[in-house]
Amino acid sequence: MKMSGGVEWALHCAVVLTAAERPVPAARLAELHDVSGSYLAKQLQALSRAGLIHSVQGHAGGYALTRPASEITVLDVVIAVDGPAPAFVCTEIRQRGPMAAPPEICVRPCAISRAMSAADQAWRSALGAVTVADLARDVVGDYGPPVLDGIRGWLAPAEE
Repeated sequence: MKMSGGVEWALHCAVVLTAAERPVPAARLAELHDVSGSYLAKQLQALSRAGLIHSVQGHAGGYALTRPASEITVLDVVIAVDGPAPAFVCTEIRQRGPMAAPPEICVRPCAISRAMSAADQAWRSALGAVTVADLARDVVGDYGPPVLDGIRGWLAPAEE
Protein backbone atom coordinates (compact mmCIF):
# COMPACT_ATOMS: atom_id res chain seq x y z
CA MET A 1 0.00 0.00 0.00
CA LYS A 2 1.36 3.38 -0.91
CA MET A 3 0.84 6.29 1.43
CA SER A 4 1.71 9.93 1.01
CA GLY A 5 4.74 11.43 2.71
CA GLY A 6 2.31 13.45 4.77
CA VAL A 7 1.44 10.31 6.73
CA GLU A 8 5.05 9.94 7.87
CA TRP A 9 5.22 13.58 8.87
CA ALA A 10 1.91 13.43 10.72
CA LEU A 11 2.92 10.30 12.62
CA HIS A 12 6.24 11.83 13.66
CA CYS A 13 4.42 14.93 14.89
CA ALA A 14 1.90 12.83 16.82
CA VAL A 15 4.74 10.99 18.57
CA VAL A 16 6.47 14.29 19.36
CA LEU A 17 3.23 15.66 20.81
CA THR A 18 3.22 12.78 23.32
CA ALA A 19 6.37 14.31 24.81
CA ALA A 20 5.16 17.91 24.76
CA GLU A 21 4.09 19.49 28.03
CA ARG A 22 2.19 22.28 26.27
CA PRO A 23 0.88 22.98 22.75
CA VAL A 24 3.60 23.04 20.10
CA PRO A 25 3.56 25.62 17.29
CA ALA A 26 3.53 24.21 13.76
CA ALA A 27 6.70 26.16 12.95
CA ARG A 28 8.48 24.49 15.86
CA LEU A 29 7.39 21.02 14.67
CA ALA A 30 8.60 21.85 11.16
CA GLU A 31 11.92 23.08 12.53
CA LEU A 32 12.36 19.95 14.66
CA HIS A 33 11.91 17.71 11.63
CA ASP A 34 13.58 20.06 9.12
CA VAL A 35 10.56 19.93 6.82
CA SER A 36 8.49 22.45 4.91
CA GLY A 37 6.33 24.45 7.29
CA SER A 38 3.57 24.99 4.74
CA TYR A 39 3.37 21.30 3.80
CA LEU A 40 3.46 20.24 7.45
CA ALA A 41 0.69 22.73 8.23
CA LYS A 42 -1.55 20.87 5.76
CA GLN A 43 -0.91 17.60 7.59
CA LEU A 44 -1.61 19.22 10.94
CA GLN A 45 -4.84 20.68 9.56
CA ALA A 46 -5.87 17.20 8.40
CA LEU A 47 -5.17 15.80 11.87
CA SER A 48 -7.15 18.65 13.39
CA ARG A 49 -10.13 18.12 11.06
CA ALA A 50 -10.11 14.45 12.06
CA GLY A 51 -10.19 15.40 15.74
CA LEU A 52 -6.81 13.85 16.54
CA ILE A 53 -5.13 17.14 17.49
CA HIS A 54 -6.44 20.59 18.25
CA SER A 55 -4.95 24.01 17.94
CA VAL A 56 -4.62 26.40 20.81
CA GLN A 57 -4.57 30.07 19.90
CA GLY A 58 -2.50 32.81 21.47
CA HIS A 59 1.03 33.42 22.69
CA ALA A 60 1.40 29.91 24.15
CA GLY A 61 -0.52 28.37 21.26
CA GLY A 62 0.20 25.45 19.05
CA TYR A 63 -1.00 21.88 18.60
CA ALA A 64 -1.78 19.20 21.16
CA LEU A 65 -3.30 15.73 21.04
CA THR A 66 -7.04 15.71 21.70
CA ARG A 67 -6.96 12.46 23.64
CA PRO A 68 -4.44 10.04 25.09
CA ALA A 69 -1.96 8.69 22.56
CA SER A 70 -3.13 5.19 23.49
CA GLU A 71 -6.48 6.08 21.90
CA ILE A 72 -5.09 7.28 18.55
CA THR A 73 -4.15 4.55 16.08
CA VAL A 74 -1.80 4.70 13.15
CA LEU A 75 -4.84 3.97 10.99
CA ASP A 76 -6.56 7.07 12.40
CA VAL A 77 -3.61 9.16 11.22
CA VAL A 78 -3.47 7.48 7.79
CA ILE A 79 -7.18 8.08 7.23
CA ALA A 80 -6.90 11.68 8.45
CA VAL A 81 -4.09 12.46 6.01
CA ASP A 82 -4.79 10.22 3.00
CA GLY A 83 -8.52 9.65 3.38
CA PRO A 84 -10.62 6.55 3.96
CA ALA A 85 -10.69 5.20 0.41
CA PRO A 86 -9.36 1.68 -0.08
CA ALA A 87 -5.97 1.29 -1.75
CA PHE A 88 -7.52 -0.78 -4.57
CA VAL A 89 -10.66 0.16 -6.46
CA CYS A 90 -12.07 -2.45 -8.82
CA THR A 91 -13.08 -1.03 -12.20
CA GLU A 92 -14.77 -4.24 -13.39
CA ILE A 93 -12.29 -4.71 -16.21
CA ARG A 94 -13.68 -8.24 -16.59
CA GLN A 95 -16.76 -6.67 -18.16
CA ARG A 96 -14.79 -4.97 -20.96
CA GLY A 97 -13.31 -5.95 -24.27
CA PRO A 98 -14.13 -8.65 -26.77
CA MET A 99 -14.36 -11.39 -24.11
CA ALA A 100 -16.30 -9.29 -21.59
CA ALA A 101 -18.18 -11.18 -18.90
CA PRO A 102 -21.87 -10.25 -18.95
CA PRO A 103 -23.05 -8.22 -15.92
CA GLU A 104 -25.52 -10.92 -14.89
CA ILE A 105 -22.69 -13.35 -14.08
CA CYS A 106 -20.69 -10.71 -12.23
CA VAL A 107 -22.82 -10.84 -9.11
CA ARG A 108 -19.89 -11.02 -6.71
CA PRO A 109 -16.44 -9.44 -6.77
CA CYS A 110 -13.87 -11.24 -8.90
CA ALA A 111 -10.96 -13.18 -7.40
CA ILE A 112 -8.60 -10.25 -7.95
CA SER A 113 -10.93 -7.81 -6.23
CA ARG A 114 -11.46 -10.24 -3.33
CA ALA A 115 -7.71 -10.72 -2.89
CA MET A 116 -7.04 -7.01 -2.97
CA SER A 117 -9.88 -6.28 -0.55
CA ALA A 118 -8.55 -8.92 1.85
CA ALA A 119 -5.09 -7.36 1.66
CA ASP A 120 -6.53 -3.90 2.30
CA GLN A 121 -8.46 -5.20 5.30
CA ALA A 122 -5.37 -6.90 6.73
CA TRP A 123 -3.36 -3.69 6.24
CA ARG A 124 -6.05 -1.64 7.99
CA SER A 125 -6.28 -4.15 10.83
CA ALA A 126 -2.51 -4.04 11.33
CA LEU A 127 -2.43 -0.23 11.39
CA GLY A 128 -5.47 -0.11 13.64
CA ALA A 129 -3.70 -2.32 16.17
CA VAL A 130 -0.81 0.14 16.66
CA THR A 131 -1.33 3.34 18.63
CA VAL A 132 0.68 6.53 18.79
CA ALA A 133 1.54 5.51 22.36
CA ASP A 134 2.97 2.24 20.98
CA LEU A 135 5.10 4.23 18.53
CA ALA A 136 6.36 6.52 21.30
CA ARG A 137 7.19 3.47 23.43
CA ASP A 138 9.08 1.95 20.48
CA VAL A 139 11.02 5.19 19.96
CA VAL A 140 12.12 5.02 23.59
CA GLY A 141 12.98 1.33 23.12
CA ASP A 142 15.00 2.08 20.00
CA TYR A 143 16.88 5.14 21.22
CA GLY A 144 16.53 5.12 25.02
CA PRO A 145 14.51 7.28 27.40
CA PRO A 146 16.61 10.41 26.83
CA VAL A 147 15.29 10.83 23.28
CA LEU A 148 11.77 11.97 24.20
CA ASP A 149 13.13 13.85 27.22
CA GLY A 150 15.48 15.69 24.85
CA ILE A 151 12.63 16.50 22.50
CA ARG A 152 10.52 17.70 25.44
CA GLY A 153 13.35 20.01 26.52
CA TRP A 154 13.92 21.27 22.99
CA LEU A 155 10.21 22.06 22.61
CA ALA A 156 9.98 23.94 25.90
CA PRO A 157 9.79 27.67 25.29
CA ALA A 158 12.73 29.73 26.46
CA GLU A 159 12.09 31.54 29.72
CA GLU A 160 11.12 35.13 29.09
